Amino acid sequence: MEIQKLYDPDDTECEDIAVGLVRLAKHIPDHEFFFKVNLKNSLNFERIDDLIIQGIFYDYHFPRFEAYHQVTRCCFTFIANKSSESKQKKTHTELFLQEENIKFLLNNQVEVQYILHSSEQFPDFSVILLPENLVFPIQDYTLSSEEELYQIIQYYE
Repeated sequence: MEIQKLYDPDDTECEDIAVGLVRLAKHIPDHEFFFKVNLKNSLNFERIDDLIIQGIFYDYHFPRFEAYHQVTRCCFTFIANKSSESKQKKTHTELFLQEENIKFLLNNQVEVQYILHSSEQFPDFSVILLPENLVFPIQDYTLSSEEELYQIIQYYE
């Protein structure tokens, strides 16, 4: 009797993740931004554990803020695109180092302050009211399974 495979690992498809890119019109601290967001919404964004990426020479910390929307029963998470802190693990002796003390989750989108993620497969970011004159419209962005941020979001879910 032959053993049947339930699935073929090469045949599995990873679905893309839809996220929103949030750009601020002017630089303000995280706590001030989320205070203003919480004033405009019934949501209550709170700081949760940082997203941590381990590099060779540094550990990078990215602030995360999360809220639960009662009506849609959906959890929204803002992740800072730029590391707020980097802890040096070991000293480097090379002259030209590939790893810097600041890291961006989306290297090709350095002007983005936050990455907005939802627990839904097809998120509706319009339920979050953002302060006028402070934030540009949320830009939809799709992460493919080959991107590093895709793997990170899957790990932290």
